[in-house]
Amino acid sequence: MSNFARAPLAAVLGPTNTGKTHLAVERMMGHASGMIGFPLRLLAREVYDRVVAAKGPDSVGLITGEEKILPEKARWFLCTAESMPRDRDTAFVALDEAQLAADPERGHVFTDRMLHMRGREETMILGSDSLRPMLGALAPDAEIISRPRFSTLSYSGPRKLSRLPPRSAIVAFSAEEVYAVAEALRRLRGGAAVVMGALSPRTRNAQVAMFQAGEVDYLVATDAIGMGLNMDVHHVAFASLRKFDGRRRRRLHIHEMAQIAGRAGRHQRDGTFGTLGLEGGDHASFTDAEIERIEGHDFPNLRQLYWRDGDPRFDTIDTLIADLEYRPEQEVLRAAPETVDLTVLKKLAEETWVRERATDANMVTRLWAACGLPDFRKTGADGHARLVGRLFRHLSEGDGHIPAPVFAQEISALENLAGDVETLAGRLAAIRTWAYVAHRADWLENPDKGADRAAAIEQRLSDALHDSLTQRFVDRRTTVLMRDLGAKGEEALPVRVDADGVVTVDDEPIGTITGFRFTVDPGSNHADTKRLLAAAERRLGGEWAQRTAALLADSDEAFAVLTDAGGPIRLAWRGEIVAALSAGKALLTPEITLDRTLSALTPEQQARIAQRLQAWIARTTGRILGPLRRIDAALNAEQTDPAIRALLAPLLEAGGILARKIALGPLGQLDKQQRHRIGRLGLTIGALDIFHAALMKPEPTRWRLALAAALNNRPMPELPPAGAVLLPEPRGATLAAWRDAGFRGFAGQMLRIDMAERVARAAHDARTGKEAFLPDPAFSTSLGLSEAALARLMQSLGFQPAPPESEGGPGRWAWRGRRPPKPRPRKAAPGNAFAKLAELDLGKK
Repeated sequence: MSNFARAPLAAVLGPTNTGKTHLAVERMMGHASGMIGFPLRLLAREVYDRVVAAKGPDSVGLITGEEKILPEKARWFLCTAESMPRDRDTAFVALDEAQLAADPERGHVFTDRMLHMRGREETMILGSDSLRPMLGALAPDAEIISRPRFSTLSYSGPRKLSRLPPRSAIVAFSAEEVYAVAEALRRLRGGAAVVMGALSPRTRNAQVAMFQAGEVDYLVATDAIGMGLNMDVHHVAFASLRKFDGRRRRRLHIHEMAQIAGRAGRHQRDGTFGTLGLEGGDHASFTDAEIERIEGHDFPNLRQLYWRDGDPRFDTIDTLIADLEYRPEQEVLRAAPETVDLTVLKKLAEETWVRERATDANMVTRLWAACGLPDFRKTGADGHARLVGRLFRHLSEGDGHIPAPVFAQEISALENLAGDVETLAGRLAAIRTWAYVAHRADWLENPDKGADRAAAIEQRLSDALHDSLTQRFVDRRTTVLMRDLGAKGEEALPVRVDADGVVTVDDEPIGTITGFRFTVDPGSNHADTKRLLAAAERRLGGEWAQRTAALLADSDEAFAVLTDAGGPIRLAWRGEIVAALSAGKALLTPEITLDRTLSALTPEQQARIAQRLQAWIARTTGRILGPLRRIDAALNAEQTDPAIRALLAPLLEAGGILARKIALGPLGQLDKQQRHRIGRLGLTIGALDIFHAALMKPEPTRWRLALAAALNNRPMPELPPAGAVLLPEPRGATLAAWRDAGFRGFAGQMLRIDMAERVARAAHDARTGKEAFLPDPAFSTSLGLSEAALARLMQSLGFQPAPPESEGGPGRWAWRGRRPPKPRPRKAAPGNAFAKLAELDLGKK
């Protein structure tokens, strides 16, 4: 170890299974701070977990494109090579699998890190022996240390799938190949775990844990297995010796074969490798020369490494492209082929709007950052360029952030855990895109919130994908359950429900209870398993009784009314739907129909739950719709005069807001004392409408529209934006709903009726008899009313435009002469009443 202390740069070279990564991790933890760059997010996460176990979570950071964990006091950092921060100063730096500098797609990144990333006290480059001459040319002062393999790797020949030994890993080079092999293993050997580079660390760890625990004896993987993922593999079988490298389908290079085969054996236990014979598959075999080289760890040296300018100029788009295509001067370096990010940049550079926006260094830098978004979805250059263009459009306008509603809509669409393996894997790839977006420091207004949201969805998708992989490729449940069924009998099997609602029969999961919903495990479709499901359902009575008791005893805060636009009005208990509302005898007394998921309950339990929900609705409407409840009480009071009832009845039916013209008859029958009694209810008898101002607040409005939708057996309409005063006039059902909410339409705009009433009062305060008057221009500006809407409103209030030739000129209004409604007494405001109204903060009203 003393050699490392003397050398600022050391290269540790050797084949797989030589403990290079373990050595680097130990060296890093011996320093006050450090950083290691890995080729895979999965590997970075695996080592991160190991270092956290040794140093504690507050001292360790993880930096990848889609995931960042950066405690304030972090000193040791595990990163993907692309995400290594070039400006972070640490005592130790290491780069793993540095021979990937010869990879056409990612090689330039590893070359850049080898050339420029250094630790203050120690730097290590880890890779294969084939890297030796390159390091001699690029870093002649580096100390090169060879690490021999700890165990023997030998060729065991081709084997059929049915004859593979336990603890075997079968390596394929496409998702289709992986799934085909895993399906065959399920039929022949009971199942297999699946590991692919596209999996999230959580899914991958869960799959590997199955294999490591011996729950399955076989692992099917892509070539991601060759990048240092540590598993207890005895034998590696190649399902094919050809792969598509992004440009063409070709035979594996000898160093790729060795990297994968070297996963067999661990530490000092020997391993074997060979090929797999599948009907209709690739039957190509290793040549004698390939076998000899793999067994002897003898590979040709690398002759060139790929390079691209890691610090290009951002003066203009053309300057940036020129720097990225610049050819290196050193012979051992070769210009990197055009990668996806550069292809996307060139495609966007052809767009006029992109060039119009990217006119300075800051915006060109932002454009290049957007082009760096990896194509997780594998849509190709054209499809990926469209996505990047859409993102850059947001990043280059307004406040430079992707709008929160856009981000929320994109990730919400992915929060769907249903579907097969391919569907879930596709959603997981898509959420990685938005996790990457959220982890850019200035792409979202609130990146931490976005990252947490994306991580939560990725976690749920990962768990769902693990479950789906296990159900599709592992037959463990049927094997275990049927074995125990034969020994114990159906009635003797213990049925349990854990704290998360998972129902197990003899410790094997068969379904999940959420609220009162029992969802059968999708994998439970075997005829014998159905017998177990039936047995479990018959024995869940105790669980239903406990959940019923919990609902009845729960506080009112545990219940909610769900009012999603376009959907039914439903009631939820702790987030789970338990009932729906439909037409009852009156607006405030809707019928409650229990959700069909409660059908397993006894009639008595169902009746008690319905009573509990009715009581909750009564208390909640009494609190939120108090004025409407008081109107209802006055309507039904014996001492209420018939004339007052004639007004309150339609007002209650309309939800507390009624157009004045509908109530002209009842209003004309009211005497002064009766009007006073109505005023005591808090009602405003306005020029255009009769209403209670408290009922127009957002939550009362939501409840009023929900109850009205239930009364008419219609879906929930779209709600007006909370706190809005003036809105563009919508069409169809939304227009009717917003009228019910308390808005009036005027020439394409909708004004809240309490604001219309203020206009009426200001107009009458400003006029003198029937003389024409000129409203203050600031008035309509403050409201946001168009000229046409203001004119329509004034006409509705009983005013008419004064003739242009009249005294004072055009734009003046005069009272038409019909009797105005009697305004409630109030102090006269000095000065122009319209000006006073214009000064009001209408947005807060």
